[in-house]
Amino acid sequence: MADPSMASKLEKRLPWWRSLGPALITACVVMGPGSLLISANIGANHRYELLWLLVSTGVLMGTYMTMGARIGVVGGATPCTLVARRLGRPIAAIIGINLCLICTTFQFSNNLAVAAAAETLVPKLNTHWVLLGLNGLIIVFLFLATQIYRFLERTMKVMVGVMLLCFVINLVIAGPSLLGIIKGLIPSWPEGLSLGVPKKIDGAIKDPMILIASLLGTTFSVAAAFYQGNLVREKGWTIKEYTHGIGDSIAGVGVLTGISAIILITAATVIPGKPAENIGTLAQSLQPLLGSTAHVFFCIGLLAVAMNPFLINAIIGGSILADGIGRAPKLSDPWPRRFTVVVLLVGMVVAILALRTGQKPVKLIIFGQALTVIGNPLMAATMLWLANRKDIMGERRNRIVLNILGGLGLLVVIIMAVRVLFLVILKLS
Repeated sequence: MADPSMASKLEKRLPWWRSLGPALITACVVMGPGSLLISANIGANHRYELLWLLVSTGVLMGTYMTMGARIGVVGGATPCTLVARRLGRPIAAIIGINLCLICTTFQFSNNLAVAAAAETLVPKLNTHWVLLGLNGLIIVFLFLATQIYRFLERTMKVMVGVMLLCFVINLVIAGPSLLGIIKGLIPSWPEGLSLGVPKKIDGAIKDPMILIASLLGTTFSVAAAFYQGNLVREKGWTIKEYTHGIGDSIAGVGVLTGISAIILITAATVIPGKPAENIGTLAQSLQPLLGSTAHVFFCIGLLAVAMNPFLINAIIGGSILADGIGRAPKLSDPWPRRFTVVVLLVGMVVAILALRTGQKPVKLIIFGQALTVIGNPLMAATMLWLANRKDIMGERRNRIVLNILGGLGLLVVIIMAVRVLFLVILKLS
């Protein structure tokens, strides 16, 4: 029989990267095409001036990601399960259904991003067949795989490595200003950037803070942080792995913020004053300035970015719904797989219809935005409530600093929700 003390020593000697996993999965779902495009446009429009805001948003995301990990590790159950035990199953179901619907309404965007990335690499490619093939393979995988979490963890480590390699190469080739980067870390407000709520002028909606709001919305994802509690349960971490859980969350946020910062700095250096409306335009605008080799690296990184949230977003929706209504929440259990397939199919069908008609499903977008008005503050408040309960967290409940940062994050989420509510009203009026 193996000596337990020896096994413990061997476990401690494992390389640090072997203990990473849940937060990298979270980082990959947050670091999608939307984050890439927004970071690039902020760099193109305002150069390095808002780098400090990106870092600040990363701190808020880090606060909630570590909170989610701590809840899962110390509480000994997923957030929805803990809510159900104390507030009843209906409240947990509301959280699960709401988050699943949000993931479903935005899954079509992930399909469109994969189609755009594939078309950028191979022009005139039939993207309909790409989406059908990709979704079909994923669905087959979901029902045949026995260790879904282990596959996701290993795949995301590879994807993160690919993204970092590709975007760092582009950054080095671009040759950014070190002084500009340092100045960008000092809080300041770009000239000409105004604060205000969306307004309808001459039939068109004008939003003076679209980039700022988008940066906050894509980098600070409460839904992804909430799911961190599920992922640490998938990893099998208990109170003994508390330090691993915190370190993993910090590393994940570091990856997320770091890649976004690299893209922002690259765009600020290479295409100042030339914002891009979509990821294909962004890739094409960088080609003549970075050269063909760097452009290939960028497109490979772009494809990795497009693929990352594709499956994970659907899995979050499927597993949280199963968890919320009281079904077994593990990825290898039947109900999370079934609900994930539903999310995948709805996203694919809507995306293919959008590609054929050239029209985005506006009503679906509005519906998704309306759900975030309720969903994000609800999830943020739930996490703060769980993290402060002594019967769940014991001596590891939130301290003053974490509650201040968590409260600030909740305030940001509420402000964003009010802003989205304005947009929904304007679009419906």
